[in-house]
Amino acid sequence: MEETLLKSEALQLAEKNMRAYFASHDIRYIADDAVFRNMGTGETYRGRAEIGAMLHYFYRVAFDARADINSQFIAEEKAMVEGVVRGRHTGEFMGIPATGKEINVPICVTYRLTNGLVQEARIYIMNNVLLRQLGCRL
Repeated sequence: MEETLLKSEALQLAEKNMRAYFASHDIRYIADDAVFRNMGTGETYRGRAEIGAMLHYFYRVAFDARADINSQFIAEEKAMVEGVVRGRHTGEFMGIPATGKEINVPICVTYRLTNGLVQEARIYIMNNVLLRQLGCRL
C-alpha cells in the first residue's frame, strides 16, 4: 500500500509540474543539470540557465510565440507533448532577419523526469516547415 501511495504522489507531482511547465516554460520545472536536445539540428543546451535562455530567445526574441498543445502524456518518469508553435517572426533566427511572418510549426517533445522535474528533453520540431513559412526555398 505504501509503495502505491508513493507512486501516486510521484505521479501527481509530475502531472502538476509538467502541466505548469507546458503552460509557462518556467525554468523552475527544469532540473539544475538538465539537458535539452534539438533532434533536427543537433543543438544541445545544458543546465537550467542555458535552457532558460534558449526558451526565452525562441519564444520571446526570435518569435513572439506560444506552443498550443494537441496531446500530452505524463507518467512518473516520462512525459510527451505534441502540438503547434504559433506566433510571429520578430527577431533573427538561424541567420534570417525578422520577417514579421506568422508561423504554425508542428512540434513534439519527449521528456525524462526526475523527482517531478525535467531532466532531459528531446525536441522534434519541423524545421523545414518553419523555414518555408519564413520564406526560405528548400
